[in-house]
Amino acid sequence: MQRDASIYRKQLMKIIVSLLSLVSLSFISCNQNMKEAKPGIPLPPGVQKTYSGLKHKLLRPGKIGPSPNSLSTVTVHYEGKTKDGKIFDSSYKRGKPAEFSLDQVIQGWTEGLQLMTKGEKRRFWIPANLAYGENPQIGQPGGELTFEIELLDFYQ
Repeated sequence: MQRDASIYRKQLMKIIVSLLSLVSLSFISCNQNMKEAKPGIPLPPGVQKTYSGLKHKLLRPGKIGPSPNSLSTVTVHYEGKTKDGKIFDSSYKRGKPAEFSLDQVIQGWTEGLQLMTKGEKRRFWIPANLAYGENPQIGQPGGELTFEIELLDFYQ
């Protein structure tokens, strides 16, 4: 009986160690995109690149404080351009800030806005795989997109 309990404890420990390993690997994987990428091709001054390929540059610092998370709703002013510089969307042109839930936008926005604080303005170069792809649906721009985003406010 005591031997059975010992075997059971050993098997249980193996299962626990395996689960903890999986959990820690998933956290590492989730956080990799938020870290800065190792240098490869030199970037212009002030431009940083994350592991996912998102490039960003601080244009105006924000207030010291928290940043939105992937489930936050943000209020922003922004302008989006295609690789050839054509503006395809702009809250500035509409004269009214936009409000979005970060779990309802392209990946590049979800990742990028989490790097910002209230009042901050950044330029993002979002690769196609973090935007709408190379061959998106009709009405959506394809390829790398450039956004200037001003984070006005957010809530969880």
